[in-house]
Amino acid sequence: MTDATPAAFLLSLQAALGERVITEPGRLEAVRSDKSGWRSAAAPLALVEATTVAEVQDAVRLAHEHGVAVVPRGAGSGLAGGATSTAGSIVLSLARMDRILEISLDDELAVVEAGVINQALSDALAPQGYVYSPDPASKAISTIGGNIATNAGGLLCAKYGVTREAVLGLTVVLADGSLLETGRRTVKGVSGYDLTALLTGSEGTLGVIVQATVRIRPIPEGGVATIGAFFADVTAAAAACAAVTAARIRPAVMELMDAASVAAVDRYLGTATPVPGAAFVLVQCDGIGAEVEAAQVLRVLEAASPLSVELSADADAGERLLAFRRSFHPALEAGGEVLVEDVCVPRSQLAAMFGEIERIGAKHGLRIPTVAHAGDGNLHPNFVIPDAPAGQADPLGVPEAVWKAADELFSAGMRLGGTLTGEHGVGVLKKRWLEAELGSEELALQRRIKAVFDPDGILNPGKVY
Repeated sequence: MTDATPAAFLLSLQAALGERVITEPGRLEAVRSDKSGWRSAAAPLALVEATTVAEVQDAVRLAHEHGVAVVPRGAGSGLAGGATSTAGSIVLSLARMDRILEISLDDELAVVEAGVINQALSDALAPQGYVYSPDPASKAISTIGGNIATNAGGLLCAKYGVTREAVLGLTVVLADGSLLETGRRTVKGVSGYDLTALLTGSEGTLGVIVQATVRIRPIPEGGVATIGAFFADVTAAAAACAAVTAARIRPAVMELMDAASVAAVDRYLGTATPVPGAAFVLVQCDGIGAEVEAAQVLRVLEAASPLSVELSADADAGERLLAFRRSFHPALEAGGEVLVEDVCVPRSQLAAMFGEIERIGAKHGLRIPTVAHAGDGNLHPNFVIPDAPAGQADPLGVPEAVWKAADELFSAGMRLGGTLTGEHGVGVLKKRWLEAELGSEELALQRRIKAVFDPDGILNPGKVY
């Protein structure tokens, strides 16, 4: 901080924003962590709950003038520690900026503030026959601004694309408090560099997203057809999913849950799956011709020798199966501390990656329940944190064995042609592996890009880079 004391900065902030500035210790403690389980070393100086773009600008401008770090935050549902406080920072919450400003069916777009909950936009669109496609598992609680900041994916992204494909334009507060508007309302446009795409997935390190213009799409006509199939092991299930892709079929949803994941959700929901101890594949086709496409998927899965397989055209049954899959993360959280991870490999390498996860778990004596968006090769291995002997855990309570296993897991993913993260982002949890994927030259270039947007390094310091 360039100011004489933190107290002087807080006085300036409170004079400008009044009750929007929160310093109550319990509230500050809450923003030290997110859904990843990561807990930062220090609470922030203050939490700012902005309700307007002007308030965001005031907060960032004052922070810039006093050399104070700014940590943008949505719902705190992130899984990489990207929106957790840093020492001497302010956490700038966008959660109260939750207005849907415009819905244009003629142009198939919506304009929303950053704090709008993902599901809330689809709920508002549904009576008009439209939907917002990006659907992370956290869509009931995560904000669109946060989804954009991490380029979130979800169950439908193999067919309809990740968040980046749904973002037409952004309004962003830059590091000095000035306002930048990027993108356009048109379907096409190639004027200048694509700053909208650059800012999408930037994890709050280049600017504070306050508003977005996003694509919406008609809800497919013709209903849905859903297939549930059980396989003897997860490797066989992954190979079956790869066979669906190789058959040039593009279902809306193709999810895979290993046996440990299925058992965890059963315990959480009090349900009982028909084939205990088996891996589960969930496929859903939508739109006109859904049943024809589902019949093609069924033939491919049957050829892979499942223990059981069933097709249903009942929409309610399909929703129940999707809800079962989306219950995975809450189910693990209910059972204890979990390190939620995210790695993506080429779809042809899905079975090989599952094999690597099983090998790594056995080698280190760890439980790693894993689910996958099998339609795009995105796996979510979840490290169940065991109690560590004294002196054998880091300050977060994560045993060294877990970090060693994670290192092997990410190395295996990259060796198979994959990436450290398909949708959660780098945050703080994956910084140590970033150079191994990008290489030193690209990492240095990305740091120079950040310096253009944030020359004083006040935006989300310590995250990503």
